[in-house]
Amino acid sequence: MLLSGCNMEVLTPKGDIGSHEKSLILIALGLMAIVAIPVIAMTLWFAWRYRSSNKQATYAPNWSHSTKIEVVVWTIPAIIIVILAVITWTSSHALDPYKPLESEAKPVTVQVVSMDWKWLFVYPEYGVASVNELVMPVDRPVNFQITSDSVMNAFFIPQLGSQIYAMAGMETKLHLIAREQGTYAGLSSNFSGEGFSDMHFKAIATSEDGFKDWIAKAKATQATLDDDSYKALAQPSEKVPVAYYGNVAPNLFVGVINKHMGEMSHDSMHGEMPMDMPHDAPQDSMQGMQMDMHHNEGGDAVSSNITPAKAEK
Repeated sequence: MLLSGCNMEVLTPKGDIGSHEKSLILIALGLMAIVAIPVIAMTLWFAWRYRSSNKQATYAPNWSHSTKIEVVVWTIPAIIIVILAVITWTSSHALDPYKPLESEAKPVTVQVVSMDWKWLFVYPEYGVASVNELVMPVDRPVNFQITSDSVMNAFFIPQLGSQIYAMAGMETKLHLIAREQGTYAGLSSNFSGEGFSDMHFKAIATSEDGFKDWIAKAKATQATLDDDSYKALAQPSEKVPVAYYGNVAPNLFVGVINKHMGEMSHDSMHGEMPMDMPHDAPQDSMQGMQMDMHHNEGGDAVSSNITPAKAEK
């Protein structure tokens, strides 16, 4: 009754990944119930059976060991742990978020940038972008390339499955597919500051024709997402309405990654070792990393020749 007002989105999946994850949740719950339900039942039964008023119950104050009980309480949990280990190993590989989905349909690439406190979605194949609205065709895989232009966030569409982090200077990947038309809730599941509670977006799964119509609608918008408009958009703001850009500057997504890569390279040139750089790294590798960014006199990154592959690495 207390949960009657809740929307159990994770348990009502609308995509392949979400369906697999729902099965994993139910399997894990069932295996845990094998232990939990008998323990709860026996706790209640023991309390009733051995109550002080029951004179017929066995009284054994010197009892200390039972081989049969030891076998049961150790063997059953051990078997469950082995089963869970096998399931975890196989599902971790099968549902790897970096693993492309097998489909005869051509995938759609969407570049995602998390900001304070909104989501930017860039469709590089179509040259359009949107804020706080993600549109995808059903039955076509969506290849997400995800980064952050601020603090770490977490990209999550519960009914489609798989949460993954968005981090500045890095690119993470996620592959999802929607099997039913509808509008699904998207959110950041990682606290990121004052406007976090309103950092939501709509994930709209539509038909192929509906997707084409949406692309045409976005293209018809006069707004252009260039360096100046992007800087204005990146300023912290809350409850940002849906917006469309009919023209997007080339390599915008890679530029966002490179901007923060430049900050890390700048730190290294001032004696601060990047977290993932071993202290005994060869000098030529350090020099090579420093050459990837050029800085002006104030230390700000002004240009970069870091390729997408290097940025991802």
